[in-house]
Amino acid sequence: QVQLQESGPGLVKPSQTLSLTCTVSGGSITTNYYYWSWIRQPPGKGLEWIGYIAYSGSTYYSPSLKSRTSISRDTSKNQFTLQLSSVTPEDTAVYYCARAPSAHSDYDRYDYWGQGTQVTVSS
Repeated sequence: QVQLQESGPGLVKPSQTLSLTCTVSGGSITTNYYYWSWIRQPPGKGLEWIGYIAYSGSTYYSPSLKSRTSISRDTSKNQFTLQLSSVTPEDTAVYYCARAPSAHSDYDRYDYWGQGTQVTVSS
């Protein structure tokens, strides 16, 4: 059974960098052919896909967030990390990490999700 757990600060100041880590257990993040994504849900809005890091280590980001987003991984710890720079209050959301079986899956094809972590951007 694969499990994902998000961790990181719940409060970030405007203009700072948001950093979250997803720790995966029960399966390796290098296993063919899975894609490890970050997804968020702002209050009162739908899910927004941020980007992924693939089993191979390649990354792909949402065009609307690409200039501020970086996803990396530590295979020795079986973790992958989101960094979102220059945050504003509009980045306030519940952030999820999740696994998908292909590169651009619909949300209903994601098979494992973390429980989500609230991040608030406020001074």
